[in-house]
Amino acid sequence: MNKEEKMEIADKIKDIVEKVTKDENLKNEFQENPTKAIEKVAGVDLPDDIVNGAIAGIKAKLTGDAVGDGIDKLKNLF
Repeated sequence: MNKEEKMEIADKIKDIVEKVTKDENLKNEFQENPTKAIEKVAGVDLPDDIVNGAIAGIKAKLTGDAVGDGIDKLKNLF
């Protein structure tokens, strides 16, 4: 994966985090089935390592952890 692809994925994950944390219905769906909710927002089937990183970042955001902590977890993917 090249640098440009990594940046596109990072931007997509940030967008997903924002949408899930702001939309109550999507937030509830995320809590029931995180993978399905993330792939619904992304509009594509994502690799497991990307989905797991996004789940960790969103859970950190939803539980009140600092946004930076959630983003740091996502950065470890790259």
